[in-house]
Amino acid sequence: MATTCVVGILWGDEGKGKVIDYLAADTDFVVRFGGGHNAGHTLVLPSGKLVLHLIPSGIVHPHTVNVVGNGVVVDPVHLCSEIDKVRQRGIDIVLGKNLLLSERAHVILEAHRRQDQWAEGLRGSGKIGTTGRGIGPAYADRCARIGLRLGDLLRPERLRAAMQGLALQKNAWFAPSGLAPIDVEAAVRELAAAGDRLRAGIVDAGAVLRAAQKAGKRILLEGAQGCLLDVEHGTYPFVTSSHASTGGAFSGTGLPPHGMRVVGIAKAYATRVGEGPFPTELKDELGDKLRIAGNEFGSTTGRPRRCGWFDTVAVRYSAALAGVDELVLTNLDVLRGFPLRLCTGYLLPDGTRTADLPAFDLDVARPELIDLPGFSEDLRAVRSFDALPANAQAYVQAIEQHTGVPIRTISVGPERHQVILR
Repeated sequence: MATTCVVGILWGDEGKGKVIDYLAADTDFVVRFGGGHNAGHTLVLPSGKLVLHLIPSGIVHPHTVNVVGNGVVVDPVHLCSEIDKVRQRGIDIVLGKNLLLSERAHVILEAHRRQDQWAEGLRGSGKIGTTGRGIGPAYADRCARIGLRLGDLLRPERLRAAMQGLALQKNAWFAPSGLAPIDVEAAVRELAAAGDRLRAGIVDAGAVLRAAQKAGKRILLEGAQGCLLDVEHGTYPFVTSSHASTGGAFSGTGLPPHGMRVVGIAKAYATRVGEGPFPTELKDELGDKLRIAGNEFGSTTGRPRRCGWFDTVAVRYSAALAGVDELVLTNLDVLRGFPLRLCTGYLLPDGTRTADLPAFDLDVARPELIDLPGFSEDLRAVRSFDALPANAQAYVQAIEQHTGVPIRTISVGPERHQVILR
């Protein structure tokens, strides 16, 4: 199909950046459809590691047009800084040519960051694990219809009026809550300056993409986070504030619903950053060892990721939700020397067993695990499935059996070429 959508299957950090970089070699447009700069996609290039937060992962390919869709919330000051850093790596970014920004994308303000950090502090032991970068409050203001959009930054009178309206509401409770009030004029100056820098790239991105689709261009839709962080279908309330599954791929780009290939990305084990239920989590030395072996630390925040066994129940749920056609299995090489276990069901407090992901009480579900023999061989140089150790092959096949989703691609290292195609 001309359109491919790449989504994380669990809670993000599955290695989407590498997969998108790999697929972008044969793509005309790479489009980010949700999230903000709380997400980070890591690419390992010949020149070294590159971490992207808002700029789509196709930017390293000169032939691709990269689009930040309307479903993304954009901190324009951060975006200007990110563009500068990527350019310093020798990657050419030309706003309006290979980087387009939807004029409808909502803007993250300094006030959103203050509000985010304040709200997380109030939650105490019930904290969600937000990055504190203002993503949730920006999406909330979008729903409350008081948000600013990138197109407002190019229209001085609209920008000032929008900031005044937003400040009128927020300052009414910021001061009693101990938060610094919004300085409208300072905010207008900062946002207008960022808008001037980004002006050439701020376009009607939906119209561009619909024309590209009509012309038969190859479009790659790039998700952020993972399906189990989807605000509607994830492990609520421990979720992000956007639609991280394929549901956000259309509303977040301006493309009409149409047939597309959906590629789900899953690690050969499970990880999660922040708070929330995680039935297969390893809270012992083995979990610590797996974290170190996989370098499981957030690319955006540096926070250590929680690690656990592969959860076929959660993967099967997310794959069905997202309409996944195939899986990419990443980090198989990391499991060298580890025991291999798969979760195939949950035991609930009332003694019943379920093979479905429950909407409630996941935090008290106990995983049912099966054991498989491990492998000791180094997989990083392997380039065919038949060349994998027999036990590694059996592990991949067991995942396919219990999830019902074919694994077409296996990543055995962080670099572009460390891939097995089936």
